[in-house]
Amino acid sequence: MLSGRRLDLLDPTPLDVEIEDIALGLSRVARWNGQTVGDWSFSVAQHSLLVEEVVSRLRPQAPNKWLLAALLHDASEYVVGDLISPFKAAVGFDYKAFENRLMEAIHIRFGLPPQLSKEAQRVIKRADHVAAYLEATQLAGFGDKEARKFFGQPGSHVQDLRLAPLKPDQARARFLKRFRALTPS
Repeated sequence: MLSGRRLDLLDPTPLDVEIEDIALGLSRVARWNGQTVGDWSFSVAQHSLLVEEVVSRLRPQAPNKWLLAALLHDASEYVVGDLISPFKAAVGFDYKAFENRLMEAIHIRFGLPPQLSKEAQRVIKRADHVAAYLEATQLAGFGDKEARKFFGQPGSHVQDLRLAPLKPDQARARFLKRFRALTPS
């Protein structure tokens, strides 16, 4: 990693995880394989910020740890990239086991439980689908009906959200700023 840390991909430990590496990587990984409108790709860092925002709207009283978990929900992609779900399924369980080990190390590193509660997982997954709907309709050329088929109805709580791809350094800075707000030292 650019921080100088060496991450053992087969046996990741919390000590090898740095938020700066995550922010840098996620700010340079494109959602939708880069097939979005704008001069810049919509990054996984921006997607992560969006999911955290949606969680806060779905559950205004959500614990801070849920918001941090939402921000970090795709943090493993700083190493493995943003693979689409059908590809992950084709690769099989070994991929998911690898991704789970890395996410557990990330969670422990930042004070989260290795496994989130079922309720937190459910809310974050719902927010992830809402974010995907917004990205699909605003950035990736999907119509409303098609996006609802894949991601469900987004709900009125997010109608005001407007997305615009940022330069990677801007996405990284916003991701780090929000991380720091959620993890006061």
